Amino acid sequence: MSRKHFFSSPDGVVVQMLNSLVTRNKHMALDETHRVVYNLAHPPNQVTIISGGGSGHEPAWSGFVGDGMLSAAVCGDIFASPSTKQIMAGIRNVPSNEGIILCITNYTGDMLHFGLAREKGQAAGYKVDVVCMAEDAALGREKSGKVGRRGLAGNLLVIKLIGAASQQNWPFEKCRKIGDLGNSQLVTIGTSLDHCHVPGRDAFEAVPDDACVLGMGIHNEPGFRTITPMPSAEEIVREMLRYLLDPKDSDRAFVEFNPEDEVVMLINNFGGLSGLELEALTSTTLTLLSRDWFIVPSRIYAGILETSLNGQGFSITLGNMSGMARAMAMQTHEIIALLDAPTNAPAWPKNNYVPVDVSQETASLREKANAAAAAGDGTKHAGPATPIFLIPALRAACAAGLDAEPEITQFDLQMGDGDCGEAVAGVCKSILSNLDSLNTSSLPGLIPLLESIGENVEDVGGSLGAILSILLTAFTNAVAVSTKGGEEVSEEVVARAATQALEGLEKYTSAREGDRTVMDVLIPFIGALGGGKGLEGSVGVAREKAEGTRGMKARFGRATYVGDGGEGRDEVPDPGAWAVGVWLGGFVEGWRGGA
Repeated sequence: MSRKHFFSSPDGVVVQMLNSLVTRNKHMALDETHRVVYNLAHPPNQVTIISGGGSGHEPAWSGFVGDGMLSAAVCGDIFASPSTKQIMAGIRNVPSNEGIILCITNYTGDMLHFGLAREKGQAAGYKVDVVCMAEDAALGREKSGKVGRRGLAGNLLVIKLIGAASQQNWPFEKCRKIGDLGNSQLVTIGTSLDHCHVPGRDAFEAVPDDACVLGMGIHNEPGFRTITPMPSAEEIVREMLRYLLDPKDSDRAFVEFNPEDEVVMLINNFGGLSGLELEALTSTTLTLLSRDWFIVPSRIYAGILETSLNGQGFSITLGNMSGMARAMAMQTHEIIALLDAPTNAPAWPKNNYVPVDVSQETASLREKANAAAAAGDGTKHAGPATPIFLIPALRAACAAGLDAEPEITQFDLQMGDGDCGEAVAGVCKSILSNLDSLNTSSLPGLIPLLESIGENVEDVGGSLGAILSILLTAFTNAVAVSTKGGEEVSEEVVARAATQALEGLEKYTSAREGDRTVMDVLIPFIGALGGGKGLEGSVGVAREKAEGTRGMKARFGRATYVGDGGEGRDEVPDPGAWAVGVWLGGFVEGWRGGA
């Protein structure tokens, strides 16, 4: 876990967070004394919906205040329930003639303080009732015991449903009933790589590097199972779904899912996962749901919704909307409409599940463009025959690049983020796969082959891939023009095409020789070709120039942000320049051997 924070103490951080939130959302106001965020536009003729809990779970619950969701959110200290006094202030800030529903996640402190607020509210003449939100499936009935299931991120679906119902002027009892159904129609399970860390507190426990914890709570509560060695993402998700859906697990089969039922899914980031990883986990979950359980959710919500500070985990929630509709004596689409109803609550995912007016005109043009691309319409002519020695030269070049990958990666780790070696290896593997697919007894023409290799380079991405792709595309076009009339490929044609390609490349990058980039190799290499040094002599120049980037000060690209000296940075060559030098060296060796 990360134990570093910009705030060394939690003192005052909650109020600062709330001030930022209401400043950025004009429909919100803050009762700073009681740390209550409330909706300025909430009318008294609609049922008031209030929730809250300990801070540290942002954006829950303050981020879900708005039309069609919460009328108010009450915020305690980090992982501590708000006081009864705070909750009563929340009730006063959003009064209602129809009644007030307190949506409580099932934790002891929250249940006690919100429960006492209900009693005090009723004594003061308010119509107040509670909805206990508890949908955790991890611990099961036996371990949950008298306490009952924990409230996890599935409570946000309850808040959306009940908030939209209030917005549509549902009566008090009907609003409360749909809230209560959350416990019988929702299941959630979480998994984390480590505990979160609270600013200003000592870390009391850590999960081993080669393990994850199944069923961990959102307040650092232990899970029920530590899995080690670390399984794959697919294995983790498969295990989580089994606990949610297996009807044979009598301890955890809280919700029945029938094949015809309409299901919604919510994937929640505990706060410490990257968006990249969370979306990939969402995709993995959808794949396994469909393949193993024949469930295709009609609504998918994913993001940072109810966190555990910087917890490195996520949870999966599944909700049976058809089951909820049956219990409400309604149609499923009416329940789904509550989820789809608009809200200005800033943290609710803006998935925009609304009808889409598909442009048929654009669709037609898209189909034509894709068909043309698939047919290879970009190739003007096959050009001259592919020189037989080109294939072993390309293979030798790619083998040299793959052998040098660890070295290139190490160079790049000292100057950047270490992705250059991976990019080079990706290009080389892609080209080799391309070559393996060729019929050696009937090679394609030179132009189609160069175009296909250009696609191999283009697929890799990154700045190095972009530069080489532009150069190769321009080179291929120049060769195609030169040989259109039947001219053979000669050193002169190659040198002229390479010079034209370099001129084209220089329109897209201002990097030049001396800037410590791949251009320190490409410019002198192509210059040597144009100067009549031949392939071997020009490659010798390229290798020399690659070596010459050692100690050179970066004046272009990401390396310019790296401080001078330290960790041997002055001693390593530019990774991209070195990679091209190695690749060209392998190419000339393969050409010589093939000849």
